[in-house]
Amino acid sequence: MQNASQVVHSFKEHFSTDYRVFFSPGRINLIGEHIDYNDGFVLPAAINKGIWFAIAPNNTNTANFIAADNNEQFSIKLSEIKNIAGWKSYVLGVLYILQKKQYIVNGFDCVFGGNVPQGAGLSSSAALETGLLYALNQLFNLNITTLQLAKFAQMAEHAYPGTKCGIMDMFASLHGKKDHCILLDCTTLSFEYFPLLLTDYEWVLINSNVEHSLNDGAYNNRREVATEALSLFQSINKNITSYRNIVPAIIEQFKYALSEEEFKRSLYITQEIERVQLAAAYLKNGNVPEFGKLMYKTHDGLSNLYQVSCVELDYLVAQAKLHNGVIGARLMGGGFGGCTINLIEKKQRDNIIINITTAYKNTFNIQPEVYVVESSDGTHELFDVAS
Repeated sequence: MQNASQVVHSFKEHFSTDYRVFFSPGRINLIGEHIDYNDGFVLPAAINKGIWFAIAPNNTNTANFIAADNNEQFSIKLSEIKNIAGWKSYVLGVLYILQKKQYIVNGFDCVFGGNVPQGAGLSSSAALETGLLYALNQLFNLNITTLQLAKFAQMAEHAYPGTKCGIMDMFASLHGKKDHCILLDCTTLSFEYFPLLLTDYEWVLINSNVEHSLNDGAYNNRREVATEALSLFQSINKNITSYRNIVPAIIEQFKYALSEEEFKRSLYITQEIERVQLAAAYLKNGNVPEFGKLMYKTHDGLSNLYQVSCVELDYLVAQAKLHNGVIGARLMGGGFGGCTINLIEKKQRDNIIINITTAYKNTFNIQPEVYVVESSDGTHELFDVAS
């Protein structure tokens, strides 16, 4: 895990030029999971954990990268961009998309590192992609809009890592606003900021430390099944353009025409779209306890209908329910491991964390990690960073 000063120090060790420093945050999604790619609404917030970049042009045709967290480096000629597995695919995907869109990027040196855990569902990949895009946009005066940067980051992840993700992670990383969350319409990409007035509560993430990788087909399979089910409804009613036009009762009505998998996936999607709208209203009215109840309902849907949970995540949420001071909890991110997000009363936080993590360790012989997070501004440049 790196911080800004360490990234700058590493840059100075390897490169002698002047540099600029950027920060790109990870994100939490309060509610609205797996519906960004199903034309739903989501409610993310950028967080105070992310990736720092120290970067400078080098007047060559070569991009030099150093991943400070794992002390790896590689160089590639910009005329020879190709996909390479691992973390390299994320930065190379960015360069590929910029070239495909005919933006001129010259050679540069880049050191990056951060404190957003990989594989924990906090969108470390989106932070890496959006951060590099934002930095290159500033460095080479590309004049790309913030919205277009989010779209390019999504294209980059589709192209090289191969995860057919929605746009939420990239959008939140770029558009974040401290002390706010974002209600994002994933159909129109219109959005609205909502104040996060939690008063007596705070967001606590518990990392199951069960590793997951979304480009193993499980994530993409969910998307394919959801698309197939939607196609069936569109064949029945030509006015249906997306899941936004379908209510859960319609899914129940046509259960006979769907496979069990299609039924479960589409029922979850329509229920979650309704939940996000209700959740936004609760936040607007400051009704935090009712918001928390919706988090539990979302987890039930992710576990039983969308089936992206696992025994470890289900256990963490079940343990959370045993404590009155946890008013909401659910898995967060793509699933198959990673974190639960918990809405915990501040004065009970420490005892609750000890109880949940001890029970988890005793049951699975895995030590979970805990992160207390706050909302953050989106990707931005930093000044006066000491090494």
